[in-house]
Amino acid sequence: MCLVTVLGNLLIILAVSSDPHLHTPTYFFLSNLSMADISFILTTVSKMLVNIQTHSRVISYMGCLTQMSLFAIFVCMDDMLLTVMAYDQFVAICHPLQYSVILSPCHCGFLALVSFLLSLLDSQMHSLMILKITSFKDVEISSFFCDHSQLLNLSYLNTFSDNIMKYLFAAIYILFPILGILFFYYKIISSILRIPSSGGKYKAFSTCGSHLAVVCLFFGTASGVYLGSAVSHSPRNGAVASMMYTVVTPMLNPFIYSLRNRDIKRALRRLQARQSNLTPCGV
Repeated sequence: MCLVTVLGNLLIILAVSSDPHLHTPTYFFLSNLSMADISFILTTVSKMLVNIQTHSRVISYMGCLTQMSLFAIFVCMDDMLLTVMAYDQFVAICHPLQYSVILSPCHCGFLALVSFLLSLLDSQMHSLMILKITSFKDVEISSFFCDHSQLLNLSYLNTFSDNIMKYLFAAIYILFPILGILFFYYKIISSILRIPSSGGKYKAFSTCGSHLAVVCLFFGTASGVYLGSAVSHSPRNGAVASMMYTVVTPMLNPFIYSLRNRDIKRALRRLQARQSNLTPCGV
């Protein structure tokens, strides 16, 4: 699954970077999402693969904090980029004549930079929380990686203020993006319903289908893990849900976007044709 995820997302990045037809804001954000997904799954699964080979499930305290920090950055990057991609769909459908002006290259770069900086801030705040309230070693984490929600549950100082901080982070990095995506899609659907032709409506809805599928899969499982950790302490359910959004979702993203996207499929065919037309040296 890790190999499929890495190769699938690398193919999308290669197709977008090599095809001038895909040098648009939509595919710029998609390639950034693919890079985040690759980093995302390598952060969590690579250590698990080492554990399987060495028959050891031990991770050092600093290694755990490092994994948790990197995980927070990349999961938040997914979060932010999915919201930005909803904004991209909103501008493309609701303001098509101003699309190139609103989403200029500088604006796209700014949105990607802001997404990264917010992700970095989220990671640092979670690390500070863990360092402040935890000082344990030789404990068992009920997951296959160092998830901050699991680490917070291990703390004996899990006070009311710490729970408030946990819900505050959930609101900022889960609830607000979901509300933003819902707002953008409310505007999108309102605009689509005003299109007179059924063919136009179908085409507009089909452009949003891949993004909506990824949003539902990612936010559904991620919010279940994060918010459910404060209510229920079932290790099995938490591990299954964590596996869904840390392994399954990044693996499915390339299939969802490539199988439903004609531009990506055309770019991959052109890439394959160029590779097959290359003549080896000496022939």
